[in-house]
Amino acid sequence: MAPVKNGKDNLSAVLYGKDDMKLEQRPIPVPRDNQVLLQMEVVGICGSDVSYLAKGVCGPFVVKDPMVIGHEASGTVVECGKNVKNLQVGDRVAIEPGVPCRICQLCKSGSYHLCQDLFFCATPPDDGNLSRYYCHDADFCWKLPDNMDMEEGAIMEPLSVGVHACKRANIKIGDVCLITGAGPIGLVTLLAAKAMGASKIVITDILDVKLKMAKQLGADYTIKIDGSLTEDQIVSKVIELLGQEPNASMDCTGVEACVRICVKSTGLAGVVVLVGLGKLEMTLPLANALIKEVDVRGVFRYCNDYPTAIEMVRSGRINVKPLVTHRYRIEDTLKAFHTARTQEGDPIKVLIYCNPNWKPS
Repeated sequence: MAPVKNGKDNLSAVLYGKDDMKLEQRPIPVPRDNQVLLQMEVVGICGSDVSYLAKGVCGPFVVKDPMVIGHEASGTVVECGKNVKNLQVGDRVAIEPGVPCRICQLCKSGSYHLCQDLFFCATPPDDGNLSRYYCHDADFCWKLPDNMDMEEGAIMEPLSVGVHACKRANIKIGDVCLITGAGPIGLVTLLAAKAMGASKIVITDILDVKLKMAKQLGADYTIKIDGSLTEDQIVSKVIELLGQEPNASMDCTGVEACVRICVKSTGLAGVVVLVGLGKLEMTLPLANALIKEVDVRGVFRYCNDYPTAIEMVRSGRINVKPLVTHRYRIEDTLKAFHTARTQEGDPIKVLIYCNPNWKPS
């Protein structure tokens, strides 16, 4: 699809607050010297996007002023700032949505995702990129290999979360793992863990359709959480299926009950990784972690993980295409969010096409 820059059409999805999103025209931005102007191609809907629409908040982040939504995205370069050396017009890119200050101690030490001056698409007060055109720093735009398409480019954002989670868990060949939650982040974490060498994975969820997808993507075992099993029975089931306590447990829900199951299940000297963003305070069985020397680690987005995610897809070690269940034009953004919010039609990953040239296949 060739970019179409007409100088007028920059249709954008703007969130004004809880249950208040509008499509409106905004000026086409002009790239700064270190930026590129992108014809936006594909933007995925994230759980945080749905939370902002449904509640006006996501964790500690609150929508106070109008904000363009969207951060899981790919685009085509249509203009380069004068200092841009790594990209040229026509390049197809995956957009890493967080841009740090680059000069603080966290940035210099490599943890740029924890920068306190981080710009992040669609995290208040920063605008996102669900629009026809968008400017972004060139060094946080990752050129896509020829054998990857724009849908895969957009999914590099959630996949990078899964890659980062597995790096934090130190997943290695032969590890056995528990993943709680088979939503999009749980599923990409499953894909990343398998690609990194995990030999057995059990994944939990409350929905059969999510567990079915998990099996399709390589989960060895699934457990449906439906109220018929107590917390301790679920823990026993995890250990029974895996044949041992997991080396690593990764919670992708943010739900207290799921975090408790991870802490109780994980074996000696294992790791619990908290991926899902839940309530600010939880009651957890930390004595279990203490006597087994289990590390409890947080995950906040990703850091230096886009190249790994792209290479995993380029090389064929990971196939993210089965995750895509629904596709909409940007003009139908409200319908797309309705699907993601209500779960009508059993969506896994809902994608929105911004380029007016897109034709459904």
